[in-house]
Amino acid sequence: MLYSTNPATGEIVWQGEVSSPATIDRKVRNADLAWKDWYARPFTQRETVLMRYAELLLKHEQDLVSCIGTETGKPLWEARTEVKAMHGKIAISIEAHRKRCAEFSGGTAITRFRPHGVVAVLGPYNFPGHLPNGHIAPALLAGNAVVFKPSEWTPSMADWMQKLWFEAGLPEPLFQVVQGGAQQGTQLCEHPVIKGIFFTGSERVGRKLEVIVSKRPGTMLALEMGGNNPLVIGKLSAMEPSVLLAVQSAFLSAGQRCTCARRIIIPKGSFGDAWVANFLTKIRSIRVGHWNAEPQPFMGCLVSAQAADRVLEAQQDWIAKGAQPLELCRRLPAGDAFLSPGLIDVTGVAERPDEEIFGPLPQLIRVPDFAAAVHEAAATGYGLAAGLFSEDRAEYEFFSREMRAGIINWNQQLTGASSAAPFGGVGRSGNFRPSAYFAADYCSYPVASMEADAPSMPASLPPGLVMESD
Repeated sequence: MLYSTNPATGEIVWQGEVSSPATIDRKVRNADLAWKDWYARPFTQRETVLMRYAELLLKHEQDLVSCIGTETGKPLWEARTEVKAMHGKIAISIEAHRKRCAEFSGGTAITRFRPHGVVAVLGPYNFPGHLPNGHIAPALLAGNAVVFKPSEWTPSMADWMQKLWFEAGLPEPLFQVVQGGAQQGTQLCEHPVIKGIFFTGSERVGRKLEVIVSKRPGTMLALEMGGNNPLVIGKLSAMEPSVLLAVQSAFLSAGQRCTCARRIIIPKGSFGDAWVANFLTKIRSIRVGHWNAEPQPFMGCLVSAQAADRVLEAQQDWIAKGAQPLELCRRLPAGDAFLSPGLIDVTGVAERPDEEIFGPLPQLIRVPDFAAAVHEAAATGYGLAAGLFSEDRAEYEFFSREMRAGIINWNQQLTGASSAAPFGGVGRSGNFRPSAYFAADYCSYPVASMEADAPSMPASLPPGLVMESD
């Protein structure tokens, strides 16, 4: 059996069977029997099902918010924004498909887009609805069937999604759910019928998927992994806005967003000192609490006590290397999964590990000037997000040229990303298959055709080829 618990209380909130190899095989093969009929339907019929699904998301908003809050620990207000993002994703997916996958022609050549067939979607725990929904909706719209394996930490949202898809009129074989952990995910992705794997999660798992696909070059792989994201503080006349934006960039979702600021890079000197002091004051005042507490907290707990353990272990590792804790990240009395926000100064650490700490513990790095700040920001093998707070456009233009990342923000919180734009990274953060608005690109493939109503005699023949005379 698979159990899911409320990370704040330890209470079991969901239980179900782990999918056996036979079950996984059956679900994949049933989906394979169904997708061609789904693709053969007019696009408007598939679009209608998606629009009904969007309506049902709003109808069941409170149920979904409760599901997300109890299983992830994120505050009610944040769980509600996730459900609204799921709803908004449907219209964006339809628009993106119409613009990026519309049939077009030139002369006798016509290009159309076809689905892969059966695709596997592997979801993360931090956004158990929104992020897999960003793969599932465009995949179904393109004519694919989907087999979805949610994170073993957040399995119950998958049940809700399946229920609502079927209520919207989606034929049941087209959306199948596989429950379990790494073993079940591997079995699903290694199934010979799977033609696409769409993944959001850790780099470690993403690299394993690359190995699987390396043996099957006919399988589409779209990866969105993590990031060691830099946030640089440049020329500013006002301090307060940038501090508030930095707090949100580092600590939204208890630091469990792949776009969270992991490295805050700031100049040495009086302004930098004052900025850090202000930042520390702000994070010490952050309210941490249960997802449905009143008044609402800014931060809930992490997804599990084990996730909290990993953050605390990373903090100790940094301190052992010479980092200075400006504000220790601590386990709170509310429960083992609750952490207070922390900040460690790693300026004096000679060789800084290029790793993502997935929690509320950003690193502070002090530098002598802006050129050094940009150099430090670029010193990562990841490439998901990078941000700059500066009133000098020339600084931003230089920063933007030097960064190798899929998301580069200027005077906006680093965790702010639009579904109406591509979302993804390069290097250790992805494989050039951004999701959000560009998800349409990996949910189908182009087919080029040269067409005529009937064969016709060529106007001329190449040398050596003679037409037979009457």
